[in-house]
Amino acid sequence: MLPQERVVTGITSNAKRPGRFAIEVDDKALATLTLDVIERFGLRVGGQLDEVTADSIVKEGQLLRTFDRAVGMLATRARSARELQRRLIQKGEPEEAANATIERLIVSGFLNDGSYARQFARARMTGAGIARRRLKQELVRKGVAGDIAEHAISEMVTDDAVDEDAILERVARKKLRSLSAADEVTKRRRLFGFLARRGYDVADIQRVMREILAASAGTASCDSSSGFGLSE
Repeated sequence: MLPQERVVTGITSNAKRPGRFAIEVDDKALATLTLDVIERFGLRVGGQLDEVTADSIVKEGQLLRTFDRAVGMLATRARSARELQRRLIQKGEPEEAANATIERLIVSGFLNDGSYARQFARARMTGAGIARRRLKQELVRKGVAGDIAEHAISEMVTDDAVDEDAILERVARKKLRSLSAADEVTKRRRLFGFLARRGYDVADIQRVMREILAASAGTASCDSSSGFGLSE
């Protein structure tokens, strides 16, 4: 006995998802598709479907749902390909659909680990004062390959003419100001730890600490001398 064919009973535009159409079969929701997929399957109200075609339509609907979810995530903030793939699976999307979505986004140019790494590095280095070493570690944790991360950081520093020494000095001075109430030993220990956690090399930390601490001591000495002069 041949399996009974199913009938398409509705094709309606989805008001909340422009360009998406809800497909009903036997008066029950089957999938949401784009117009090109509807045309590819030759779907029309009153048309009949066999089980194989119905299953294919369900699969297409799943792929579209995963794709739309991925695009929504990228609209919120940029992500690496690996990070986005992991997040989709965590949200309950099938691994096969997640992988297909990532590939589609890469091919279409919406997902590019190099561009993402440059954008991330620019924000973290110029904003929070994070050094190259920690930047690379953060990018690798987000799923960016080490060589891509390293190249993107170097490219960003060169293209944007970023002065890394100036950034180190800026964040060091800012931190030092917040430690004004601490004694000298505590001040040095906390400043060193703060800069080390941002990924700076020991030699660079020691150099900038000598410079700003000497300047700070000189300023304090001048202020003190000025104070005595006034009191006299």
